[in-house]
Formats: sequence, structure tokens, C-alpha cells
Amino acid sequence: MTATADESAALAAAALPKLTLGKWIANTALRWVPPFLPTLEKAFGASTTQLTTILGASEIAGLSTVAVGRHLDRGRERIVLLAGLVAVIVASLVALVGTTFTFAIGSVLVIMGVANITVAGHSFISSRVPYERRARTIGVYETSWALALLIGAPIIAVLISIFGWRGPYVTIAVVAAIVTIVVARSAAITRPPRPDAGADEAPSIVPPPGKISAVTGRAWLTIAGAAFVAMAGLSVFAISGSWLDDAFGVPTGGLGAVAMGFGAVELLSSLSSAAFADRIGKLRGTVSALMLLIVGAVVMLLADSTLWIGVVGILLFLCGFEFAIVTSFSLVSEAMPSARGTTLALSNGIGTVARGTATIVGGWLYGIHGVSGTLTLSIGAATLSAIAFTASRSRFSRP
Repeated sequence: MTATADESAALAAAALPKLTLGKWIANTALRWVPPFLPTLEKAFGASTTQLTTILGASEIAGLSTVAVGRHLDRGRERIVLLAGLVAVIVASLVALVGTTFTFAIGSVLVIMGVANITVAGHSFISSRVPYERRARTIGVYETSWALALLIGAPIIAVLISIFGWRGPYVTIAVVAAIVTIVVARSAAITRPPRPDAGADEAPSIVPPPGKISAVTGRAWLTIAGAAFVAMAGLSVFAISGSWLDDAFGVPTGGLGAVAMGFGAVELLSSLSSAAFADRIGKLRGTVSALMLLIVGAVVMLLADSTLWIGVVGILLFLCGFEFAIVTSFSLVSEAMPSARGTTLALSNGIGTVARGTATIVGGWLYGIHGVSGTLTLSIGAATLSAIAFTASRSRFSRP
């Protein structure tokens, strides 16, 4: 690696804490809703199917990332990050109105914000950190997803207990505004990417940046694999709170504790990806994690009315999902090295359709068949993901 690339990687390391902080707040705004869905159902007078349908339909907002790909390839990550944080602030304020309609608007805005923050952060890291150690950096950045539950969930539970369902929305709006100022004033994030700080493993033929029509076969396989990973995880996570409440009678305080456990397992998985994915191989690690996800789904099916078995199953499920999704980000970032921003943005756009479909269909299947219907969808998606990634093996092995 050249000296210039060393400087660029150091720049990414300096910016990483602020990037992770911003993504943590955005992820908390997004992730606190499903575990506490029963609380919002009562507040809005809505059913599980209605709210999961809103959450799923709102995922279409993630398609907004397709439009920012070319800007990311030109080093404009900071602008996209700030726009995403502003969307999170507005989403929280709109949701305070307290109707199902404003909940839907808030869901659209928060998903738009999180999606753009995610691809901007991944693009920033991928343009500065070499591929052989990129999983470590992205793994650290993605601990924000787990911290949203590990730290955010118990705080949300306390806020709901003291202030009611509006407490989390007000708190997130205020904190997100502070973080927006921090990111805006960060010199490390304002500097453009180094042109020679890219990965060491570029394919022999790469398409020009910003042109979706030139996406390679390897990229499409990787994008499909990542989309199916998202579908496998989100279909179950969206109904997790309702399942724990319906099957085991877990109250709001208990949901906060369980969600905190979810966050702990996800944090362990993110850190494991950061520590081991570069060593064992990103492709091998992703496929192995998908197998663990399927094992966890089977355990959930066997839980019946036994709470501890159900919790063990969902923790195994989340462990596999988190490792797989975090590690797959590195695979996507290297699918087209000359146009990482475009590839990441396209992947997120397609992934958002997969997540939305999973949330809607998973909610419907849960309403009709119970958790077995949702888990069947999840297992099928995980299997398709493993097939797509495995089919790309020979392409990823090229120098």
C-alpha cells in the first residue's frame, strides 16, 4: 500500500467515531419501533399487520440512494450524511403528531435517512481503506446497528415508561440535531477521497462510475446475495416484538430487556466480523453465518410456548444475520472498484425493496400462519442468498 493510501486510511480512522455516532443515532430511530410495536399499536389503535405493512411500504424510500451514487463516487459523502441526519430529525418531529398517517410519513423519512447515511459511510470507508482490511473498518462502523438496541433499547424503554410513546421521538430529534452539527464541523469527513487509496483487488474490466447499465455479473450476484440477506433478517425482526408478546406474554419492560439482549448478540457479531472476516475470507464467513441464521430459525420453530428456547433461537438467528449482513457490505464494496458509490447505492436500493417486501409479507404470513409462516420466508431467503454468493465464488477469486 502506498504512502498516500496510508494517509487516506488514517483519515478514515479519524472520521470513524463521528461516522459511527451519526449512524448509531439514525439506527436507533429506525430500530426501536419493531420491538416496541405493541406500544405503538395501542397508541395508534392499529394492528400488527397494519403497522408492519407501513414499515414495509416505507422501505421504498431506500431507493433514494440510487440517485446519490454518482455523488458518492465524486467524494460528496459529507453532504449525503448531513441530508440523512436531517431526514431523521424531521421524521421524529412528524411522528409526534400521533396518527397512523404521520407514523407512515415518519417511517418513510427515517428509512430514507438511514439508507443514505449507510451508503455514504460505506462509500467513505471503501474509497479509503484497502480491501484486505476493509471488513474490520466496516465492522466497527456497523456496530452502530447493534448499539441501537444494546444501548438504545433500554433507554427507549425508560423513556416510554416515563413520558409515554412520544418520549423516544423527542429525544431522538434533539440528539440527532446535536450529532448533525458534530458531523458538519468534522474536518476529516470534509476532505475528498484519495484516487489511489482504493482496494488492491480490482477486476480486469471495470465499468465507468454512475452507469447502472454497465453493472457486471459479479456485482449483480453480490447485490442479489446482499438483498436476500436483508430479506431473511428483516422479515423476522419486524414481527419479533409481537411474537414475544403473543407467544410468551412479554411486557414492554421485558421487550426492552430482550431487545438489549438482541443488541448484545449483534454487537458480538459485528465485532466478530471486524476481527475475523478478513482472516477467514469474507465470502466464506458470510455463507457460514447464513447457515447459523437458518439453525436459529429452526430453533424458533421448535420453541412452541417455551420462552427460553424461543429467545435462544432468535439470538442465534440474529447472530448469523448480523455477521452475514455486515460482512456482505465488504463484498458489495468490491464488486465494482471503479464505482463503489454507485454499486453500494444500487445495492441498498435493491435491498430496500427486499426489506420492504420481507416486512410486509412477513407481517401478513405472521397474521395468517403465525411465526412459522414468517420463518419459512426467512429460511427461503437465506438459502437463496447463500446460493447467490456461492455462485460468485470464482469471480471473487480473480486477481
